[in-house]
Amino acid sequence: MLIGLGLGPGDPELLTLKAIKILKESDKVFVPGKLALKLVSPYTDAEILDFPMTHDKTRLDRTIDHNADVVASEARHRLVAFGLIGDPNFFSTFTRLKNRIREKYPDIVIETVPGISSITAFASRIDTNIDRSFVVSDGSPITTKIMLKTRTPKKIRDRLIEEGYTDFIFAEKLFSDEERVTDEIPDKGDYFSILYASKRDAEGE
Repeated sequence: MLIGLGLGPGDPELLTLKAIKILKESDKVFVPGKLALKLVSPYTDAEILDFPMTHDKTRLDRTIDHNADVVASEARHRLVAFGLIGDPNFFSTFTRLKNRIREKYPDIVIETVPGISSITAFASRIDTNIDRSFVVSDGSPITTKIMLKTRTPKKIRDRLIEEGYTDFIFAEKLFSDEERVTDEIPDKGDYFSILYASKRDAEGE
């Protein structure tokens, strides 16, 4: 089993209790660089995997392929964590690694455990209050919307379909005993709910 583990924004005191527990329990821990290694070192020994900062697609593909083989060989029969600064599912190295492992080794179970994301850490650090909708972007085309507090998720979905969105997931009361995650969008939702909507960009990616 492989766990993508969020280590927070970089402050060792902002590691979650769950992250520390997983680091201690994992049979093997990988990290993508020295900053992440420093965060996990009080709790476990970790191995750095090389992820070069380059736009060379051939080199990137070769590196991801190699690292997927390395991680998969450990994760097939043991508990493996891949710890990274930020969140595993937002603009992350782990996303590319996870996708390649799923392509090559579909039998390996992969989960992610969130940390404190750079988005929330940033807002806290600059002491800003965000109480209206906002966009998070790395400059690529916007193909995803995340709608909070979706009391009428089906109506919201129908409106988003008109905007070109095609795939939807409804999530309610996450990480609680009443958690619900489904692609069958209900008429009504709880205050603590999220509707995820996605569409393909112009290049079909």
